[in-house]
Amino acid sequence: MSAKKRADGKIVIAPYRPAANYGLDLEIFPASVLQRKASVAYLRIAKRIEFHLLIFVTGGQCSIMVDFESIACKRGSLLMLQPGQVHRFDATATWNGWIVIFRPEFLEPKETTIPIGEWEIFQQLDELPMALVLNASEQQAVAESVTRMFQDAQLNASAGIRHALLRNQLHALLIRLHLVQGRRSKTAHIAPVLLQRFKQYRLAVERDFPQRHRVADYAKRLGCSEKSLGRAVLEAAGQSAKAYLSQRIALEAKRLLAHTGLPISVIADRLGFDEATNFIKFFRREAGCAPGDFRSQYAGR
Repeated sequence: MSAKKRADGKIVIAPYRPAANYGLDLEIFPASVLQRKASVAYLRIAKRIEFHLLIFVTGGQCSIMVDFESIACKRGSLLMLQPGQVHRFDATATWNGWIVIFRPEFLEPKETTIPIGEWEIFQQLDELPMALVLNASEQQAVAESVTRMFQDAQLNASAGIRHALLRNQLHALLIRLHLVQGRRSKTAHIAPVLLQRFKQYRLAVERDFPQRHRVADYAKRLGCSEKSLGRAVLEAAGQSAKAYLSQRIALEAKRLLAHTGLPISVIADRLGFDEATNFIKFFRREAGCAPGDFRSQYAGR
């Protein structure tokens, strides 16, 4: 894949595509494998992932760009990226660690006896912070979990048996990360009804932001007032419901400007603006510069 921006309007996609003889929906490998097998040109391409990506740094340092935010990682850093996010590795950094990737559907077995309350953990991975810095005991626990998964993925057993084993091990790892996050969470004091309303709003925005730009529309669909929705978002996200929505639209605009060759007028239409001039005004307000200037900043990166 060329590092040039795509003129077809599509951001470069990174699908889940392990080796042909692998046969599993979860893949674990040391960071050294990525550094050895991937070309510098490939690592420098910004890619929208179609899978969950867990990066655990056990030594050295690196910087990973995630949706225009450069995240500095050192020993103990753990990143959890979600499907749809755009990332780019630091092609020159040397670091040790693990990479775990899995399809979203891998978490859900055909039949489950997991109580509904516990199952929500695996349905809401986007609630985990994108970046965590683990303490020594947490690092040891995560390292042991990932190392065991890596070894068990290579067992001489059927794919079905290995899937079942790895799925349960992944469940345990994700529960551990939720416990780590729970000890540091700033939302523990929020009333459950407000937190649930924010979660509903977040999902609705992610689904509908290209078509719906008014908070009133979301409040109506969620069956609440704008005021109560605004309170929920302010409590959970520290910003107004309008600011949250605008931020999500602006993020997608930045992705399309930086990673595709689409004309600004087409981007405006794709994001639900009736006129390109309205999009330009919106983007200037949110990003502090014109769309063309933003695109120029990322030309050739």
